[in-house]
Amino acid sequence: MQFGRRLRLAITIGAAAGALSMGLIAPTMSGASAPAGTITYAEAATANPDYIFPYLSPQDCSEANSADFQFLMFRPLYWFGLGTSVSLQPQLSLAKLPTFSNGSKTVTINTKGWKFADGQTINAESVMFFLNMYKADPTGLCYYVPHYGIPDQVTNITGKGNTVKIVFTVPVNHNWITYNYLSQITPMPNSWDRTSAHTVSNCASGKYGASSTDVACKKVEAYLLKQSSNTSTFTDALWQGGDSGPWKLTSFDSLGNATFQPNSKYSGPQKAQVRYFKELAFTTEQTEETALQAGTVDLGFVDPSNLTAPAPAPGTAGPNWAPVASRYNLISGPIWSTSFDVFNFKSGTDAAELAQTYVRGALEEAINQPGIIANAWKNYSFLDDSALPTGAPSSLSAAFKQPYPYSVTGAAAQFTSHGWTDSGGKLTCTSPGSGSSNCGAGIASGTAMNISIEWASGSNSQDAQNNAIVSAWQQLGITVSHSEGTFYYVTSGCPGSTTDICSWGGGWGYSPDYYPTGESLFAPGAGANYGSYVDPTGKMGTLIHATVSSNVKLTAYAQYTAEQLPVLFVPNPSFAVEISKKLKSRIGFTPNPLLTITPEYYHY
Repeated sequence: MQFGRRLRLAITIGAAAGALSMGLIAPTMSGASAPAGTITYAEAATANPDYIFPYLSPQDCSEANSADFQFLMFRPLYWFGLGTSVSLQPQLSLAKLPTFSNGSKTVTINTKGWKFADGQTINAESVMFFLNMYKADPTGLCYYVPHYGIPDQVTNITGKGNTVKIVFTVPVNHNWITYNYLSQITPMPNSWDRTSAHTVSNCASGKYGASSTDVACKKVEAYLLKQSSNTSTFTDALWQGGDSGPWKLTSFDSLGNATFQPNSKYSGPQKAQVRYFKELAFTTEQTEETALQAGTVDLGFVDPSNLTAPAPAPGTAGPNWAPVASRYNLISGPIWSTSFDVFNFKSGTDAAELAQTYVRGALEEAINQPGIIANAWKNYSFLDDSALPTGAPSSLSAAFKQPYPYSVTGAAAQFTSHGWTDSGGKLTCTSPGSGSSNCGAGIASGTAMNISIEWASGSNSQDAQNNAIVSAWQQLGITVSHSEGTFYYVTSGCPGSTTDICSWGGGWGYSPDYYPTGESLFAPGAGANYGSYVDPTGKMGTLIHATVSSNVKLTAYAQYTAEQLPVLFVPNPSFAVEISKKLKSRIGFTPNPLLTITPEYYHY
C-alpha cells in the first residue's frame, strides 16, 4: 500500500514470468566464495531512504524506505516478486507456504529456522513480536485498514517453537490474506524487545491481545521509533543484529547515501556476489542523468523526454539515450500498480461538481491516453482505466469494457445532456437540480465549470501529460487553473487543500499489499483514501468485501472502479532503466513490477 513516484528504479534479476499465483519458484544461483567489486545504484531523485525500523509508520511509507532499503536487511516473512513475476517466492521466504483450515478461518505458519545476524533463530516468537505490536498499535503501521484482515478480523494468535496459528472471525480469501497481510509481517529479533539500551521487555513473548502485552509493545515501539529517527544509529549493533537479509548496512548519512556489504549470516539461497552495494542520493533527475553520462553509477534511469525515439510498444525499450548508450543497456517493463490523480471530494472548491459521476466521466473521456502515451511518454507508459494493476492476468480478472474511451464529442455530450451550456467557450449550468438531465445536487444556476489541479514538478514527461490534459479540458469549456509542488507536498498537503485534483505522478503501487482488492484505497476510513471518496450507494464496499471474504475474481470490482471513477485514471508510466554493460547475471536482467531490488544476484 504505497504511493509511488513515477519511474521509480526497481530492478531485480530472474527468469520467472507468470501470473499472480501461489508457490511460483524461480531459479537462483550461489554467490562467489570471495565477493569483489562495487555496484552503485541511483536512488530516485528526492526520494531517499530515511527510516530503518521495519514497522513503517504512515508518514514514512514509501518504496524508498521499504523496497529500496529495509528489504535488503530485514526480510518480510514472505517474499514476493522475482524477474517479471509478482508471485510469492517460497525459496526466498522466511517461512514455508501457509496452510488454511477450519473453513478458511485458520492459517498456520511454520518458519524455516533461518537466522538473524546476531545468531538468534527466526521462530514463532520473532513473528509474534511483530503481530503483538500490530495488535497494540495498528494505526502505527501504514498498511492498516480498519475492519479488515489483521488485526481487526482476528480472534486469536498463538506461537510456539516454529509454528504460528492465526484464527480469524470469518472465512478469508487465501490469496488476499497471504498477499496482503502475511506479506506485511517482518519477523523481529528479541534484541529489539527493549524500552531502553539497558531495559528488556516482553512484547515478543507476551500473550496476543493481553493488556499487559499491549502496554509493553507500545513502550518498545516508542523506543524503537526514537532510535529510528536518528540516522546516525542505522549502522549500530541494535539494528544490524536484526539483519535477516543478504546485505548488512555499513555506512549511512542524512542525505540517504548508503553502503551495504554482504551479510555473512544470511540463511537464504542467494548470497551477495560483490563486496559493496552503494545507493547514491540525488536532489534532481538532472543530476542523476549527469551521473549516468559520467558513468559513475551502474543502475539509473532517464526521463523518456530525453530519448530521441519512442519504444516500439509499452513494456519494451527503444533506442537508448545517445550520451549513455556506449556504457548502458536500456530496458523497460510494467509496474504492478495503477496510475491515477486524486479527486478532492471533501475540501475541493468544486467538490459539488466532482461528486457527479457524469462530470468525472467527462473529464476521463476527454483524456487522450493513447496520444499522451505516444507523445509525452514515447511509449514508456501503459493505458490505465481501472484500479487493477497494469498487466493483471486473466486469473485475477476477466476482461471488461472501458466505459470512457477517449472521445472529445462524448465528453462534451456528458455536459450538454446534464444541463450545461457552452457560451463563448465557457460551460455554465443552465438547468440546476438533481434530475437525470440536470447539473446535479449543490450546483446552482449560473455556476461556471471550473477545475483546479496541482501536480508534482520535476519530470518533463509528467509535465507534458498534465499540460495535454489541461488543454483537453479547456477545449470543453472548462476553466482550468494549475499549480506545481514537490512530490511530498502533493501526496500529503494537496489532498487536504481546496485544490480539486492532486497529481503526484504515479498513483498507487501494490506492495506489500500485492493482491489489488481495493480496501486500502476506497473503503470508508481507509488510510489511502486520499480524496475522501464515498460511494453513496454502498456498492463499492460490497464489491470489495466480496473480494476479501471469498475466492472470487476481481472483475466486478474492477469494472465498477472504471465506471464510478473514485479517482481519475491516467497513463501508467513504465521503466526506462539504464544498466551498466559491465554487470552480469546467468539468468538475465528484467525489471521487476513490484519495485523491489535484489542486488545479491548481480556480479561483474
